[in-house]
Amino acid sequence: MWVFRSLEHQKYPKYLFSSGNSSFASRISSNRGWYFGHFEEEFPPTFHQPTISPHHRSTMRSLLPVLIAIVSRPRCIRSAAAFVSTTSPAQHIGRQAMITTRRRSTLNSATVNPQEPTIPIVDSMPPRLPPLNNYYYLLRHGQSTANVEGIISSARSLAGSTKHGLTILGEEQGRTSAGDLVELIAQDLSSNNSKEVEVESTKKVYFYSSPFARAKETAYACMEGLNEDEKVAARVMELGLNVHGEVTLEDGLMERYFGRLDGKELSTYAYVWPVDSFMPTHTAFDVESVAAVSTRIRAAILAIDAQHPNGGDHIVLTSHADVLQITQVYAAGLNNVGMFSSYRFGNGEVRRMGRDVASLPEPVPLEPPKRGQ
Repeated sequence: MWVFRSLEHQKYPKYLFSSGNSSFASRISSNRGWYFGHFEEEFPPTFHQPTISPHHRSTMRSLLPVLIAIVSRPRCIRSAAAFVSTTSPAQHIGRQAMITTRRRSTLNSATVNPQEPTIPIVDSMPPRLPPLNNYYYLLRHGQSTANVEGIISSARSLAGSTKHGLTILGEEQGRTSAGDLVELIAQDLSSNNSKEVEVESTKKVYFYSSPFARAKETAYACMEGLNEDEKVAARVMELGLNVHGEVTLEDGLMERYFGRLDGKELSTYAYVWPVDSFMPTHTAFDVESVAAVSTRIRAAILAIDAQHPNGGDHIVLTSHADVLQITQVYAAGLNNVGMFSSYRFGNGEVRRMGRDVASLPEPVPLEPPKRGQ
């Protein structure tokens, strides 16, 4: 697991949590337990991987909701919170999903945009996806203006707007993805014996997209590449593919909502991803949890699959990095979906949605996102 910054090499100003127990305090000072720290502004969030005894993991997991309530206060966004964990693989804590009608109450309603949604509380991970009737491919949007600005762009008001659309490079990445997509489809056509899809391929290709401009524009750019790029179009004709000419917008593919971190620098992802890796139900800073994203993705895929009841169609889901990374590890059956950040999608990258862990790429160390990506 991960931390923002190791405290071994820092002075510790003020702790937001104190158990009043001297032995626990000594564990904090010796960097051997779970804790949350509060740094001054000169210590921005960074990614680091320490070595810590897992002895206190269960204790801090039970305390985590209280700690999250503390560190997710608006004033804490202006400073860095340190999350320390163990380097051992996270334990699987998923169970069958139980979605309640509760909504997360904000600590300070004045800090929350009234147009933005309240966060549904999802108590656990949903069950695995059942066998599907169609082939699925995951396409991340190309470079967007928000990527270039280096900010988080997840506000629900962006759905249907043109804000934070693709850059010129992003449009080219979308068109280039067509070549990779058609080869993935060709592989499925040549084998035609997928363990998940038992129906013969129809050679029909459909695009579904998040309603955010950058995703929708990428879907159309990819479609343009399939139809207009001379080499790719020849391959499409050779395979006998029939590309449906419209992109269907699907709210379930929308960007993960980052709550109070929306619009802030990319480095603030470090407040969220490390906690995701061991607590996929957390909603610190009013962020949409991994469990909530998994739940809506499951519903969206099942709804899409039901719209293609005869099976064998090739369906492209165009969405965003966190959403697609969560989707691929959830669909593959990875025990801890919270580790999704180790399976990064690049801009304009397309992958087959596999149904077993062997289909996943090699995990990579968690790194801070770079401006422009």
